[in-house]
Amino acid sequence: MKDFTFSTTRTIVCEAGAAGQLAGYSRAAGASRVLLVTDSGILNAGLLDSVLPGFDCTGLRLGIFDRVEADPKSATVEAAVHAARALGAEMVIGFGGGSSMDVAKLVAVLAHPDCRQSLEELYGIDNVRGPRLSLLQVPTTAGTGSEATPIAIVTTGETTKAGIVSPHLQPDTALLDAKLTLGLPSKVTAATGIDAMVHAIEAYTSAHKKNPVSDMLAREALRLLSANIVSATHRGSDLQARSSMLLGALYAGQAFANAPVAAVHALAYPLGGHFHIPHGLSNSLVLPHVLRFNAIVAAPLYAELAECMMGGDCLSGSEVSKTDTLICWLENLIAELGLPNRLRDCGVTEGILPHLAADAMQQQRLLVNNPREVTEQDVLAIYRAAF
Repeated sequence: MKDFTFSTTRTIVCEAGAAGQLAGYSRAAGASRVLLVTDSGILNAGLLDSVLPGFDCTGLRLGIFDRVEADPKSATVEAAVHAARALGAEMVIGFGGGSSMDVAKLVAVLAHPDCRQSLEELYGIDNVRGPRLSLLQVPTTAGTGSEATPIAIVTTGETTKAGIVSPHLQPDTALLDAKLTLGLPSKVTAATGIDAMVHAIEAYTSAHKKNPVSDMLAREALRLLSANIVSATHRGSDLQARSSMLLGALYAGQAFANAPVAAVHALAYPLGGHFHIPHGLSNSLVLPHVLRFNAIVAAPLYAELAECMMGGDCLSGSEVSKTDTLICWLENLIAELGLPNRLRDCGVTEGILPHLAADAMQQQRLLVNNPREVTEQDVLAIYRAAF
């Protein structure tokens, strides 16, 4: 066994209806002024209706920043930081999908009274010097795992994104309330669920920092996600399935926070940057094709995951055969979930594929984790296979 270090969110609360206790968790953290970071859709859908009365009753001062968009821009982060400073926030709550939680992480750092760094100085790995405000995350989708990762993604230009990776971004508390996900549209449920599965698959096969704890979490994540994603997508009121998806997504987040993701994510980012394809769907579009590319070296690990997701009784033959079966099973699952499976079906044009490939090669922090070395020609071939 290789030496390893594993870190994760300190406290995990998994309880239907627990969002109604957010004021109590804020008070327990010693905060009297709290900024909640979310998006307008969350507010308009009434998901905060069970949250706000608690703050009114306790006398805590709550500010709400609800201007987070998908793929949040640096200007959005700066605006949220300004709101936190104006409030004098002592705690930040990220409430929503990965975008809201990512912005909340950065606000917790940049709005701290002792922070002397700009947002641009944080980009990259281990550039955050800290300290930060208390940070609690409440996911409303079962996908990104941001409630359990030290990572935030910011849109820096028309088609470019930057990652910020630092232990200082690791949340203090993750609160999983499945009731918040009951009204999630089926296609969002499906895409975010596939995103979580990709996190677990790539963590399990990561060329760097793969470790027994991440492996254990990745396997359990895939067991939960594969068993519940169809029910959560097509029978969205199934609270048990929704709870299992949230927990599976958190496990996957814990796994890839310590054994990082790779080529699937690297190829997904340009699709989001150029065509604004949601991140989970971008992952779904390239997933089978990246797995086929990696199979030449990763088949033994994929075969183990196939048994985890499909059950050993369903599989026979060699590791290569099991890997082929897994890839076909994933393609059928994506179709059953109602997601498109071709780039052309999402507005991608064939002529831009070389440009996408060049952009994907800029994601070296991800590509170095891939179990098989990836060249620009390899990336282009994968995009063409997905087209």
